[in-house]
Amino acid sequence: MSLAEPSTTTLPAENGRSTAGQNVLELRGVGKTFRDFWMRPRVKAVQDVDLSARRGEVVGLLGPNGSGKTTTIKMILGLLHPTNGQIAVLGKRPDDVSLKSRIGYLPEESNLYRFLNAEETLDFYGRLFKIPGHERKGRVESLLDMVGLTAARFRPVGEYSKGMQRRVGLAQALINDPDLLVLDEPTTGMDPIATRQIKDLIKTLRDRGKTILLCTHLLGEVEDVCDRLIIMYGGRIRAEGTTDDLLRVAERQAFEVEGQPLEGATIERISSMLRETGREVAEVRHPKRKLEDVFMGVIDAATRGGETTTGAAVGGEVAGFLSEPTGEGEALLDQLSAESPPETIEPEPVAPAEPVVEQPDESVLLDLDDKKPDEPATEAPAPPPVSADVDDDVLSGLTGDTSKEDRKS
Repeated sequence: MSLAEPSTTTLPAENGRSTAGQNVLELRGVGKTFRDFWMRPRVKAVQDVDLSARRGEVVGLLGPNGSGKTTTIKMILGLLHPTNGQIAVLGKRPDDVSLKSRIGYLPEESNLYRFLNAEETLDFYGRLFKIPGHERKGRVESLLDMVGLTAARFRPVGEYSKGMQRRVGLAQALINDPDLLVLDEPTTGMDPIATRQIKDLIKTLRDRGKTILLCTHLLGEVEDVCDRLIIMYGGRIRAEGTTDDLLRVAERQAFEVEGQPLEGATIERISSMLRETGREVAEVRHPKRKLEDVFMGVIDAATRGGETTTGAAVGGEVAGFLSEPTGEGEALLDQLSAESPPETIEPEPVAPAEPVVEQPDESVLLDLDDKKPDEPATEAPAPPPVSADVDDDVLSGLTGDTSKEDRKS
């Protein structure tokens, strides 16, 4: 079933929790147009996007730069308002403040407080979600162990490498045990160890019923963890479907034989049988392991041998508090699944208003001229005449001339 035609049937909740298959995220006819100062359409970033995500599902959002992925994510998070269309997240509208405590978000850039260490950073985000102190301390401990930063927990985040900062960012996205997890380029700057661990973590969270929206440029990661793929270009969805459906080459078949190497005569007999049906054996080769598996094998062997590192270590078990999500508020999701979005009337462009030039206050100008509007101008009084008589004693004291005193004597 395509994303454009999602199922309108949801399963009943059991013991206060939603069962698998219920839609957590619904977008119907969503578009976003950015306008200039004069309210004229400037960029159509997203156009007619229909998207859904079920509980316990990993959806990959792919596309080149400028294809509308980040804009779509921001509308889902309530950071941007759509120009048209409808969005429902966990049964509520994206701008509902109570929804924020049920969403975890790892942005493309972590933007952490560089003077706080990892423990202080996670404690700070835990306080924002008003998690009680004892519970918050336990979550911080388990998350630091999970992302492999227990040994570096007291170092300022500003001294971390980019990969280590991404580990802290992922931990803060999980501190509130979210029902919906949005990851934007989660493995940027991470080494192969952390990349493998993130993929394993995503699979574990999916098995626990979390819904994950993964936005990345690394297509190899998408193949390994995503259940469904959405490929965007030019603000529109160009291809969508399950990972197997999109990757399968339906018009060709490949046969794989596992076992000990065959002798040349046996291979020739198989080839002759295939030639009778009009087919050929294209290649006979030994199977290969993935480089990621070889790399992880080397690191695991070194770890078991007691080798240590001063950087990020191999992470521990998934934090136990990351439980299955609750099934609150499915009414809006059901409504969006059953109804088509209403047409949205674009607002008419507003012409710029004519600038208003205020006339100067005449009374102020008159005051500046020291006259009133109804009184004739009068001449200023002449200054008193200056006496021509000058005290000779003062002049003599200033000039040091004593001749006058001599004359008096």
